[in-house]
Amino acid sequence: MAETNIKYSDQMYRKSSGEALYGKLATPLKMIIEHESDACAKKKGVQKTLFNIEKSNKFGETIIGTSDFDVFRKVDEGAGAEGDSIADTHKKFIEHIQFMKEFVITQEMLEDANYGVAADAKRRAEHFVRAYYKTMNKICSTALIHATETTLAADAAGNPFGVELDLSVDADKTIPLFTTSHKAYLKGADGNPKMTTVSNLFKPNAAVTDTIKLAMLINACANAMRSFQDENGEPLEYVADTIILPGNRANLEYMVKKICGSEREAGTANNDVNVQYGNWTIVVLPDWNAEKDEFMMMSSEANKSLAGNMFFNRVPLTVTPWIDNHTANHIWTGRCRFGVGFG
Repeated sequence: MAETNIKYSDQMYRKSSGEALYGKLATPLKMIIEHESDACAKKKGVQKTLFNIEKSNKFGETIIGTSDFDVFRKVDEGAGAEGDSIADTHKKFIEHIQFMKEFVITQEMLEDANYGVAADAKRRAEHFVRAYYKTMNKICSTALIHATETTLAADAAGNPFGVELDLSVDADKTIPLFTTSHKAYLKGADGNPKMTTVSNLFKPNAAVTDTIKLAMLINACANAMRSFQDENGEPLEYVADTIILPGNRANLEYMVKKICGSEREAGTANNDVNVQYGNWTIVVLPDWNAEKDEFMMMSSEANKSLAGNMFFNRVPLTVTPWIDNHTANHIWTGRCRFGVGFG
C-alpha cells in the first residue's frame, strides 16, 4: 500500500450503535477505495510528469532561490582563497488550499443489496477516489494553461475549483510564469551579481505546417534552453526533454509526435538521422484550447533543481464515514489540503 495517498479517521473502525449494516459496509468500501487509490497513484498524469511533488507540514511553503558560486580560480603558493558569495534571487510563498467532497449511500440501497456492497455504492466509491486524483492533475494543468496571468479568479472560465489561483512567481504577485520581463541576478560590469531584467523564451509563433521547419524550431528552442546563463554568465546546460501541447491542435500534435517518434527525419525523402528521436516526453493538456499552434518546452532537470512547477501535499485525502441520524444515510466525507504554484 505504499502508493496509497489516502488516510482514514478513527471513525472508520468504530461500530455505530445498533447499526449492523455499518460494519458490513465499512470494510469492503475501505478496500475498494484503497484499491482504486493504488491504481490511480500508479498512473503518471500531469501532476507527476510536470510538477515536483513535496510533502509539507506547514500553513504554506516558501521557495527561496539563490545565485550560484563562480568557478574556482588559481591562487599562488601560500596565498589565500578568493572569497565568493551568493545572494537570494527570489522568494515565493505557496499557500495550501483545503478541498472537500462527499458521497452518500442510502439505507435503502444497503438493505436491497442483502448486506453486501451494491454495485452503485461500489461505483460511487471508485469515482470518489478518481475525482481526488483528477482534482490534483487538473489544478496542475489549469495552472500551466493560465500561466501567462498572475492570478486566475475563482469565477474565471476554466477554473472549476472555486478558489483564486496564484500563478505568479514573485512575492509581490506581479510577474507570471510566462512573460518577457523576468528579473534575475546576472554578473554586472564590476563582476558582482545584480538584479537585471531578462526574458525567458516566451515567443508565440504563427502556425507551422511544415514538419522540417517545426523540427528546426524545436531544436532552436532546445538550444536556447541549453544556453540559458547563470548569474556568472555561464551556460546552465539544461537539456530540454518535455514538450507540452494544447488539446485542440490536432495537426500540431500529429506533427510533433511524428517528429519525435520517427527514427528517420520526418517530412523528407532523405535517409537522414532524426536527432529528435527518443529525446522527448510529449504531454497533451486536453483543457488547453489554444487559438494558434503553440507549445511549451521544459527541462525536467531544470524543473527540479530550480523548484519550478511545485505541488505541496499538506494533507492527503482523509476519508471519514458517518451516519446521518436524520436520514439514516451513510455519508463518506473526503478532505485534503495542497498547494500549487511556481518557483
